Amino acid sequence: MGASQEHIVMLPFMAHGHLIPFLALARQILRMTNFTITIATTPLNTAYLRSAAASDPTLSSAASESCRLRLAALPFNSSDHDLPPNTENPESLTPNQVITLFHSAAALESPSHRLVADIVAEEGRPPICIISDVFHGWATRVAEKIETVNVSFTTCGAFGTAAYMSLWQNLPHKSTDSDEFPVPGFPDSCRFHRTMLNQFVRAADGTDPWSRFLKPQLALSLGSFAWLCNTTEQIEVLGLEVLRKYTGIPVWSIGPLLPPAMLNSNSSTTLTLHSGRESGISTQNCIEWLDSKPNNSVIYISFGSQNTIGSSQMMELAKGLEQSGKPFIWVIRPPLGFDPKGEFKSKWLPEGFEGRISDSKQGLLVRKWAPQLEILRHKSTAAFVSHCGWNSALEGMSQGVPIIGWPLVSEQAYNAKMMVEELGVCVELARGLGSVVTAEEVRRVVELVTEEGGEMKRKAVEIGERMKAAVREEEGRKGSSVKAMEDFVCAILSAAGERRRRAVGVVHG
Repeated sequence: MGASQEHIVMLPFMAHGHLIPFLALARQILRMTNFTITIATTPLNTAYLRSAAASDPTLSSAASESCRLRLAALPFNSSDHDLPPNTENPESLTPNQVITLFHSAAALESPSHRLVADIVAEEGRPPICIISDVFHGWATRVAEKIETVNVSFTTCGAFGTAAYMSLWQNLPHKSTDSDEFPVPGFPDSCRFHRTMLNQFVRAADGTDPWSRFLKPQLALSLGSFAWLCNTTEQIEVLGLEVLRKYTGIPVWSIGPLLPPAMLNSNSSTTLTLHSGRESGISTQNCIEWLDSKPNNSVIYISFGSQNTIGSSQMMELAKGLEQSGKPFIWVIRPPLGFDPKGEFKSKWLPEGFEGRISDSKQGLLVRKWAPQLEILRHKSTAAFVSHCGWNSALEGMSQGVPIIGWPLVSEQAYNAKMMVEELGVCVELARGLGSVVTAEEVRRVVELVTEEGGEMKRKAVEIGERMKAAVREEEGRKGSSVKAMEDFVCAILSAAGERRRRAVGVVHG
């Protein structure tokens, strides 16, 4: 579909959870069309994308053989923005520093415009569209200047995105003393709780640093030609209905944007390098450990690429896991208040904990990174203790793994609400960075999900099948996400054709 000379420029936000979905979106478009795609971000993030793309056959082929995938480094100096040197993503930042990184993203507007202008000069016409992160609302101005359209891409789900946008744009919790309140755009029966709000949105008054960034960027994104959403029609019925009404523009659900092997039950492809990160354990050792455990018995614990919990929470989580007697794999990082890239110290866990779980083979502690995709699709994995970031949620649900939710920041609590209330595949263990967690509650929830969670498991498997069906294309039948991607491509081709016809008419006139 499409002509080879068409070009798309992608502008992802500077965070791991945003970069990988953009790379996966590029893979889908390259497989479907003959377009050229340029992904532009900061130098260190470009290097990360290059490493991640090298492990993907479709992307590495498009980059090396046909030059249809190009990675462009935009000039960026973190020190110019009061950030630590060589800081281009949130992974090593404290929660209070993250907003500084967000504001620094605005500095990418001018170099992005120069990049696209150079493409226009080289190719003789504008890219067919710019696909930008919703946090890069300024991309609508870039698109307008070079006479193309901007398509905003939310790497989160529809429900979480709609809730996040409406809460920041309307601050409904400021208009009530009640702990529960409605959120504009959602049915009145769908109440949100004050504990779902992180510290920054709770304190927001419209003039705070977060509001000053988010309100204008989200408003600009609402002026896009359309939106893309990393979800499927079959699992987010309410979320997509709300998001479409809230934005008032087309929203194409083109997810889940996961490695093809995650969505193919018969695939034996190794997924270790999907994240582009070095694991703290070899995939082979991890799988051998999982192979030694009964089916549906292992608890997997990970709080994502840039999150961690407090030291007291970590201590109670460790005690509860040990008391449950269930086997587990835990991706551990230093707790809040310590260098996230620093050495993990045994004092943050109960005395003798690591030795006991190692000797008994009950637990496996993984420093840095684990081969998460391989763990989630293993038959021994029973549940996923997760921060409910959308990428992790999709990865777990796609494999039919129930979620034990511990949302921490951003839209994670809204994702958890949707998975609990709409899908029935999640139980919340805790909520927020400051929540009080006891070992007894950890043990109770783990036992609930593993011993009494048959219905939750059944629903999770059903959701996984729906997700796989959405991206399936066989025997002439296409899943809803495949059709949505085709509709998106047709729409931007049609819009570009109309612009070019008008331009010709103006010249001849």
